[in-house]
Amino acid sequence: MAASGYISAANLNCQLGARHISNPKLGYADARIALSFGGSDSMGVSVRPASVRASKRNHFSPLRVVCADYPRPELENTVNFIEAAYLSSTFRTSPRPLQPLKVVIAGAGLAGLSTAKYLADAGHKPILLEARDVLGGKVAAWKDEDGDWYETGLHIFFGAYPNVQNLFGELGINDRLQWKEHSMIFAMPSKPGEFSRFDFPEILPSPLNGIWAILRNNEMLTWPEKVKFAIGLLPAMLGGQAYVEAQDGLSVKEWMIKQGVPDRVTDEVFIAMSKALNFINPDELSMQCILIALNRFLQEKHGSKMAFLDGNPPERLCMPVVDHIQSLGGEVHLSSRIKKIELNDDGTVKSFLLSNGKVIEGDAYVFATPVDILKLLLPDNWKGIPYFQRLDKLVGVPVINVHIWFDRKLKNTYDHLLFSRSPLLSVYADMSVTCKEYYDPNRSMLELVFAPAEEWISRSDEDIIEATMSELAKLFPDEISADQSKAKILKYHVVKTPRSVYKTVPNCEPCRPVQRSPIEGFYLAGDYTKQKYLASMEGAVLSGKLCAQAIVQDCEVLAGRGQKRMAETSVV
Repeated sequence: MAASGYISAANLNCQLGARHISNPKLGYADARIALSFGGSDSMGVSVRPASVRASKRNHFSPLRVVCADYPRPELENTVNFIEAAYLSSTFRTSPRPLQPLKVVIAGAGLAGLSTAKYLADAGHKPILLEARDVLGGKVAAWKDEDGDWYETGLHIFFGAYPNVQNLFGELGINDRLQWKEHSMIFAMPSKPGEFSRFDFPEILPSPLNGIWAILRNNEMLTWPEKVKFAIGLLPAMLGGQAYVEAQDGLSVKEWMIKQGVPDRVTDEVFIAMSKALNFINPDELSMQCILIALNRFLQEKHGSKMAFLDGNPPERLCMPVVDHIQSLGGEVHLSSRIKKIELNDDGTVKSFLLSNGKVIEGDAYVFATPVDILKLLLPDNWKGIPYFQRLDKLVGVPVINVHIWFDRKLKNTYDHLLFSRSPLLSVYADMSVTCKEYYDPNRSMLELVFAPAEEWISRSDEDIIEATMSELAKLFPDEISADQSKAKILKYHVVKTPRSVYKTVPNCEPCRPVQRSPIEGFYLAGDYTKQKYLASMEGAVLSGKLCAQAIVQDCEVLAGRGQKRMAETSVV
């Protein structure tokens, strides 16, 4: 599943809305938190106080963590986990450089953090620059004036994320993942307030556990539909990776029609799955994306098992990476936005010029930002190179993340991720139940992904909340009404991301760049770069490892460039 949302770091505006509500009938109080990027040296949160303030939370009983977590599954014996562990080990065991490379990295999201972490493991010195004053990129989060956190997206950690799982283990923070029961739970639009489950039995190996889960569910698909879908999937099962990659030219909807799969299969299952994976509908999403996810989920026993992080991502995930980098001599700097990539006469990178006037030089340079930011800052001299021209096809998808705090504990929910199957919403969760740090015994906080968001990204926060409440009334018919005559909103936050993960439409795959660019000493990292997990947290972490691997392999060449530069400087 994609990491939902990213706040751009250069001239791509992201808006974060916050409202406190004193009386729903009187409307919303005028409070707003906005992130502004234009013209400032650092990117901070500016607050305009509300004219009416809601009171701070007052728990009626001591905080008790009662989240029904499950033991961490056995992931270490899977082929993908072992491969990921081996790749991690190559950095720790690589020969120590006589002179560590100074590698300047733009972007402290998961891709940039991963690149820096593994370069530090290999004995080099990463200098990580983040434009904003918060770590995480697509997993960034902020604390509001009441002490509550709100996030860029609703982040789920799957068992089929081997590089992410290895990263947690290497940092010694496996206990920060809260594993849930092995199920996928879908709302039933035709039966408001009811859910349909796919339960994966622990006693069966893969793919039998997944097949069993599908066969046992008779509420969403009929037996004839299951059979036709299974027949349609046969070529993917028999053709392997080559077949999967060949489907990049077809949308999910086109592939289903070609394979004779009934439309109801798409409507019942793959609209929700497409929106969860890439925030778009099946008529836009490349079928390759769906097949890759199905392959991971069906081939690994615990592949589709989900975990929530036990708190806010910047502190609970990103800071341990930063601590590791700094312990090995690396540096991490916030509020350090790249203004320009300055070039040498031969077209290679001379330095990164920051918006505060500082000039940062290194032996190698990495751009670990979203592709849209790279395209904004791409030097004119490089724009005619096919490697960079192909990036035009890759465009970030808009997404909106909504948080709503209610005045009561909602009952019609689970300690799990839920697929809304709403035309406006993708997935959601009651974070007051699923996450330890956000636990509240008396009030629910729903975090929801509003997608597809292209038609809504410019709409007001009030419009988005109004539309969200109308959809929630269908999911909670006994507890929520659109006019708030039942559960009332205490406050909300809306995080808009105009350019999130790259939009995985058909024929994108040939445009995804490898991490080593044709410009000597310049590298890319990010989930849009070439790696097998597409637009996801796993893809971001793996891209960082592959980027670090390329730099380590080029160490001698890069060190030679550095020596030549120093010699030229001394002569001058």
